[in-house]
Amino acid sequence: MTLKEMNKDDRPRERLVAKGAAALSNAELTAILLRSGGAGVNVLDMSRELLVKAGSLTGLSMMSLDKMMEVRGIGRDKAVIVAAAFELGRRFTAERTGNDDGPVTNPRQVFDLLIPVMKGLDHEECWVLYLNRANRVIGKERLSSGGPVSTVVDTGTILRKALERKARGIILAHNHPSGSPYPGQADIKETQALKEASGTLGISLLDHVIFSDLCYYSFADESVSHL
Repeated sequence: MTLKEMNKDDRPRERLVAKGAAALSNAELTAILLRSGGAGVNVLDMSRELLVKAGSLTGLSMMSLDKMMEVRGIGRDKAVIVAAAFELGRRFTAERTGNDDGPVTNPRQVFDLLIPVMKGLDHEECWVLYLNRANRVIGKERLSSGGPVSTVVDTGTILRKALERKARGIILAHNHPSGSPYPGQADIKETQALKEASGTLGISLLDHVIFSDLCYYSFADESVSHL
């Protein structure tokens, strides 16, 4: 059955107008993004097939354009729209959680602050939080973006930017796409090097938090915390 053959009240766009976006399924919302079907399949069935292939919304957010295009009827334009929607979602969530004026006192706050921009990534990214004397965030920045198993931690760049912001504390954070937040030897060495270098400038490295999608490792706590 094509969408035109469906009852008008059952079509995704009409249902969104009548009942709001929250009333729609993931497949219906995805169908609105894809707009139209193709290759002999209607857009709702195409959306369902895409979600099945992805396994979850998190899986869909990690899919490459080429992987999405393996689904019948999805070309590059449709794949780009889906990728853009997920990136906007990440930025929106990060914007909402990035305006907390309270002091950062524990790694869970760091996790809540940065998980919107790190969840579902298929590559490592390194972020830095710059804090004032009261441990309030005065800057948040992605320092580097790397491959699936490593990214660059540039101590000189971190400290230069901390001095520019007159920061008295910094928190380093990066993700492990593998799903395990435990640090490797390189993570331990980089953390120690940054702690020693920042200390010579009167700047405290308050923590280094390693993310997976569902948990984190805090060097300050030296324990894994789960949602």
